[in-house]
Amino acid sequence: MKINWFPGHMNKALRDISEQCKKVDVVTYVLDARIPLSSVNPSLDKLTQNKPTLYVFNKIDLADENRLKAILPQFRSITTDFVLFDSTKLGKNSVVLSKIKTLAKTKLDKYASKGIKATIRTMVVGIPNCGKSTLVNNLCKKAKTVTGNRAGVTKRGQWLNVADCIEVYDTPGTLYPNIENQEIAKRLAYVGSVRDEILDFVELGNEFLKLLASTYPDLLQKRYGNAQTVEDVAKLRKYVSNGGEIDLERAGRVIIDDFRKGRIGKITLD
Repeated sequence: MKINWFPGHMNKALRDISEQCKKVDVVTYVLDARIPLSSVNPSLDKLTQNKPTLYVFNKIDLADENRLKAILPQFRSITTDFVLFDSTKLGKNSVVLSKIKTLAKTKLDKYASKGIKATIRTMVVGIPNCGKSTLVNNLCKKAKTVTGNRAGVTKRGQWLNVADCIEVYDTPGTLYPNIENQEIAKRLAYVGSVRDEILDFVELGNEFLKLLASTYPDLLQKRYGNAQTVEDVAKLRKYVSNGGEIDLERAGRVIIDDFRKGRIGKITLD
């Protein structure tokens, strides 16, 4: 199974991001804390490379923070910073907004010296289903964008006002035209950044169980006992189709859903 998903709206979104980026002071780059390196999109990096960037590591409630901590330092520099974020909880908005202002300090100081209060513009970018629109809604303190726990919900960008002179541009989730590294492609599929309809869940489930056995064997044992394959899980759970055969498809989907919902435990795959 070769995984590659780049529908037409993503190509359009990248062109729009390139155009809107000219108006932006700070890029807010949302990463999935379960795959913090694999959720960095080279296409977005190319478009936003000259802008101060705040990396928002979202879904930390599902991630392995010990593994994440080893990765974090590379995301902080003179022009970049990061924040850990759980979009299911409130209270982090002020931290995100404060860091955006810090990254835009040069502009704020320049306008302040003239007695003018500047408006800071930030663009929220990231892969599909990383929580961009949920973050935007949290910043706005109300639901202004459509969200959903699947890839491809946001189709077009929009500017939104946020308190304290900050404007946010919410963008559709984007991948890149050709994902040559299939290990990265599989990680994107595991977290739901690739459209489920194009995936083979039996193969994907088997690949995930192999990865889990090498990285989190204790969690694998706790959730599935001695099961090592999708077939093992199907037999363990007694998943049988109407024809009386083992339902491998159901077992594969359950395994991936267990991971996505955090039922297996806190996991970071990078």
